[in-house]
Amino acid sequence: MLEYLVLYNSQSGNTKNLAASVFSALPGNSKDLIDITTEKSIPEARLYFIGFCVHRGTCALEASNFIQSLTGKDIALFGTCGMGNSPEYYKMIEQNVSIWINDTCRYLGAYLCQGKMPLQVRNKYETMRTDENSEQIDMFIRNFDMAMTHPDTEDYQKAQEFAIACISSADSSI
Repeated sequence: MLEYLVLYNSQSGNTKNLAASVFSALPGNSKDLIDITTEKSIPEARLYFIGFCVHRGTCALEASNFIQSLTGKDIALFGTCGMGNSPEYYKMIEQNVSIWINDTCRYLGAYLCQGKMPLQVRNKYETMRTDENSEQIDMFIRNFDMAMTHPDTEDYQKAQEFAIACISSADSSI
């Protein structure tokens, strides 16, 4: 059994990069980094870091199915999302995803950050813009533009700090 397993689901590469950052912060050699959508044989671990990209306020089916399958494990969540960049939005996402964690598991928390979106999203916003919705669409476009640099160095650093804090929390209860 591994000490740590970092699993992720990434469509744009944002969560994959964040997963690599989490993985690099984990001590020792008893660890692995796996794309949950391509690997069918997932090893057992003591502590699972499960990463996901956000769509419609939650994680992809592959991630939720895996989260549901775990029992008696320590679990930490992390993810990236294009929309938002607010603690309230991140808290809502965390609640929507953590609901899949079995009661026999110990939930250690979540780290979420903004991630860049494909240019098609900005183009879609621009074509949706009307006089009636211009304020909201302009806000979406500003958010899109701010997200283009994320995850950034600070996001990766915070993800690593989160991972170390999760390890400390898990270790303190052994």
